[in-house]
Amino acid sequence: MIKSANSNGFNCIDSNDTVFKHLTEEEKQLLNDEKTCNTYKKGSEIYHEGSRTNGLYCINQGIVKIYKTGIDGREQIIYFAKRGDIIGYRSILSGDLACSSAKTIQESQLCFIPGDLLVSLIKQNGDFAMGVLQQSCKELGEANSFITDIAQKTVRERLAEVLIKLKINFGLNEEDELQVSLTREELANIVGTATESVIRLLSEFKQDKLIDLKGRKIKLLDVKKLEKISNAFN
Repeated sequence: MIKSANSNGFNCIDSNDTVFKHLTEEEKQLLNDEKTCNTYKKGSEIYHEGSRTNGLYCINQGIVKIYKTGIDGREQIIYFAKRGDIIGYRSILSGDLACSSAKTIQESQLCFIPGDLLVSLIKQNGDFAMGVLQQSCKELGEANSFITDIAQKTVRERLAEVLIKLKINFGLNEEDELQVSLTREELANIVGTATESVIRLLSEFKQDKLIDLKGRKIKLLDVKKLEKISNAFN
């Protein structure tokens, strides 16, 4: 972890695209005064499943994977948090230990906000409280969808859906490649399958001219067919 000021021009607390948009200017100023921002190297653990957290994090820059660890030590990635998202807040609200782990997949800047300040703002600002509740419900809905996919969809369908969702969440560069760069193991940990299965299916997708591969970079050649395979966007 590297101590850092907010240098990338984005402040999740002041942005109108985050849950903090519901706060008054005075409340935003209070958060800005109390927060602590740091830059984390790629692969830095922010918090670990089963630990006691005493605050939440908002992401100013970078990508953080949220995951659970199975009994065999294998990761199951739940989702990726990106700029403007908040993480770690549910443990503050529930009073429970962290139910997941968070780790950066690229150099990231996160701002830490004390948990007692979050609780105070929720109690005094109904719109902010509703925004946090809606965020929690959205994440719960995505988790429910994932459980359904694991139970009912083939690995091929799930991989196609993951590729489309990565496009939606992170976008494509000028060469139509996914902006987020993941290892094959990380892809497998999202899909919920073995790394070997993902490698084989990516090769099949390439042969079918659905994607192209260049190292970790994945270029989407036929989004419509991937959507059809996924059975999620029809």
